[in-house]
Amino acid sequence: VLQEMTRKECHFTNGTEKVRFVDRYIYNRQTWAMFDSDVGHFVGFTPYGEFNAKNWNSDPAQLEYAQTAVDWYCRHNYEEINPFITERR
Repeated sequence: VLQEMTRKECHFTNGTEKVRFVDRYIYNRQTWAMFDSDVGHFVGFTPYGEFNAKNWNSDPAQLEYAQTAVDWYCRHNYEEINPFITERR
């Protein structure tokens, strides 16, 4: 059985003051490439991942799309889930 997936994570520190977006590309439980908004570009962990990261980093549209995900993905979703996080104790 082969499994391929992507995992998008948002890490919030002090509300939306400090937000970190991480997009992982996983194949058979091994991360082969990743985008981290703190780093600002894609990083490959396998030869296939390095090849793709190089291509994604050379495409300005792809890189800008990933870099702006903090605003359109993380902060947008934070406002949706915030009442459930803060009210449940």
